[in-house]
Amino acid sequence: MQDIPAFSDVEKNYNGENEMFDFQEELKKLPDQPGVYIMHDSTDAIIYIGKAVSLRKRVRQYFQPSHDEGIKKKQMVEHIARFEYIITDSELEALVLECNLIKEHTPKYNTMLRDDKTYPYIRVTMGEDFPRVLFSRQLKKDKSRYFGPYTSAGAVKDTIELINKIYKLRTCNRKLPRDIGLDRACLNYHIHQCDAPCQGYIDKETYGKQVSKALEFLNGNYAPVIRELETKMQDASEAMEFEKAIEYRELLTSVKQIAQKQKITNTDGEDKDIIAIASDDTDAVVQVFFIRSGKIIGRDHFHVRVGSEESTSDILVNFVKQFYSGTPFIPREIMLQESIEDIPVLEEWLTKKRGHKVTIRIPQKGMKEKLVELAAKNAALVLNQDKEKIKREEGRTIGAVKEIEHLLGIKGLNRMEAYDISNINGFETVGSMIVYEKGKPKRSDYRKFKLRTITGPDDYASMHEVLTRRFSHGMQEQQELKEKEMPQELGSFTRFPDIIMMDGGRGQVNICLQVLQELGLSIPVCGMVKDDNHRTRGLYFNNVEIPIDRHGEGFKLITRIQDEAHRFAIEYHRSLRSKAQVHSILDDIEGIGPTRRKALMKQFQSIENIRNATEDELAQAPSMNRAAAEKVYAFLHNTPAVEK
Repeated sequence: MQDIPAFSDVEKNYNGENEMFDFQEELKKLPDQPGVYIMHDSTDAIIYIGKAVSLRKRVRQYFQPSHDEGIKKKQMVEHIARFEYIITDSELEALVLECNLIKEHTPKYNTMLRDDKTYPYIRVTMGEDFPRVLFSRQLKKDKSRYFGPYTSAGAVKDTIELINKIYKLRTCNRKLPRDIGLDRACLNYHIHQCDAPCQGYIDKETYGKQVSKALEFLNGNYAPVIRELETKMQDASEAMEFEKAIEYRELLTSVKQIAQKQKITNTDGEDKDIIAIASDDTDAVVQVFFIRSGKIIGRDHFHVRVGSEESTSDILVNFVKQFYSGTPFIPREIMLQESIEDIPVLEEWLTKKRGHKVTIRIPQKGMKEKLVELAAKNAALVLNQDKEKIKREEGRTIGAVKEIEHLLGIKGLNRMEAYDISNINGFETVGSMIVYEKGKPKRSDYRKFKLRTITGPDDYASMHEVLTRRFSHGMQEQQELKEKEMPQELGSFTRFPDIIMMDGGRGQVNICLQVLQELGLSIPVCGMVKDDNHRTRGLYFNNVEIPIDRHGEGFKLITRIQDEAHRFAIEYHRSLRSKAQVHSILDDIEGIGPTRRKALMKQFQSIENIRNATEDELAQAPSMNRAAAEKVYAFLHNTPAVEK
């Protein structure tokens, strides 16, 4: 196969950044050869990647009025500002390149997997003199033996732990036999879970027999170890060694559980993947059953982003290309729900990746068809469950916002801002601003304020300062961005809320309305009123307290907003207090940084001792010099002793 050119070497049919892209002219230049085409939008972002047997025929189709590619493709065509292409020697090369580029760029209009999963393997390091059984997510070309892939990382870890316990295999990273006797045996030896090859207590041959038994176990032959454990349990019980008997019983139970998980689905002993799909207008779920050595080792599902006009076969072909371009293991046989395009090319590509023949089948009868049907039913079940979950989540968020809109008689409450003041024991008054959009917190827009003009516990005055600073800053940013002809979204405070939620009643609401009036702004303000037990009881809006159903989602959302504003303010307040607690009087002296402060405290042990030291003594401390010593001496002898 010819090397695929890098992006910098691609034959780019673009006439330069400052020149218009002439579609008609560039379409004429398209070669009648296989390759990959790449569509860009006006920002030069890649929005679609596809392969073609003939670039000329395929790319031209997008720009023919009579050709119907569906709504999704039609929308994509409307956003194409230019295209480029990469010529390949064969359709197979084009397929490989398409898969790689889609995975790298995730274009907007390609059918995309929403998740990218890797599956764990059990690795037995046969290249070592004393092999280990390890967890691995990569299938490397080394001397190790790999088992899997498995769908549950937890089950893999449990299996490895069980094997190490039964066969007393080492778990350390020591290089053996080089490191034999260099260090003490680890804890596993002392609790009888390792025969300590690191100390030379077991030879290579005997250890190898234990590894062979472990390999048998991993291949699904559980009978010998079950018989052995049953015998040991019985012998220990008869010898009245009940602790040992209990240990063997627990191991036996674990082995039986592992064995039960491996259910036979067919008897041919082959590796297969069963793939089926369930979809609606906007979402699709692909279900994959993994069959290894004739046993189903697990299943997994994948959410796929689709368009309403995409067929099942379109989704399947894109899934197969993306899934197997990223997984290290490819089975001998892949069974699909229905026929797809490019099966011969896909088989050739998969065969080259695997190194052995790979077959794609669409079973029509028998057990294989039933397995595909079962996968399809599971996909449909997951899709329906996820839909219900989304509906419940929307009820908690968007539905809750709708309830609040109905209570207040306002529409379009997308962005909500809430404020809180924290002042504990007269220390440092702070304000918090939190933001909810569509009923969900938008933490990137949270802001905190350290009060500049207010001292003491005056919540009204503090709130006046916080709100004034927030909206004044926002108005200033809006003006600056407008003058620079830059998008308003670039500002930190430019987005104003659709409603302001104040933690309190009439007093807090009036403070906010006063600030808005002073600044010439018109934004609805609502108070979240609490009862004597500090529980939300209603909303204060337009000089009226509106009762609210405590069991409704709107009430729950208001409670969450109140709690979040309070939490954010308290958290900021706590961080300031913790900083103040570690503040030293030395930090207030010009020229005395952390290094000199630490050196002085280490030398003199206390502020009082530093105060009593002469300038010469201070200058002799590490990191100090005469000038710094004079500053410290002058500062401490003109400042009352406030730190102990």
